[in-house]
Amino acid sequence: MIIPIGAQNAYIIGQGINRNHHLLAATLCLICDITLILAGIFGASVLISSSELLMQIITWGGVLFLSFYGLISFKAFFKNTYEQSHNKASFKSKKVVIATTLAVTLLNPHVYLDTVMILGSVGGQFEGDAQLAFALGTIMASIMWFYGLATGAAKMGPLLSKPSVLRGIDFAVGCIMWFIAFTLYMNTLN
Repeated sequence: MIIPIGAQNAYIIGQGINRNHHLLAATLCLICDITLILAGIFGASVLISSSELLMQIITWGGVLFLSFYGLISFKAFFKNTYEQSHNKASFKSKKVVIATTLAVTLLNPHVYLDTVMILGSVGGQFEGDAQLAFALGTIMASIMWFYGLATGAAKMGPLLSKPSVLRGIDFAVGCIMWFIAFTLYMNTLN
């Protein structure tokens, strides 16, 4: 559930490539992820799934958010200003990184669908030690993923920061965002 490249992961990759407070961004994503996973496993998924209105709001919010994020990626792809942006300092302050990380994480309804609803539903089926083991396992996977993604992108920064690669990443992210948005939309029709 954590590994598919979504808005949050694409942002972490970008921060890693630029080596711009990438571990801070990964830590914030991790804290939010752990909080949402635990909330889902220990009851929030039942509460949310029992409300048709809340499910519709989360789903349509996800469709809109992912469509917009994909549009931004395609805009960057077609604008093709990677040479200029690569030459300029693309370093953001800690405050900007914190605010953007929280926005990409907490304003992204897809995060709630993955962590609270899906992982929460699966984890909620277990009881006692098995439920705790599931929660710890998902938390460990999240830790490895976010820090691995941030440090991996930082180590591969020189390769990944080439204008042609950045353009390819933006195109791929746009396609992924629109595919996920389309999938969510199609699920509303069923």
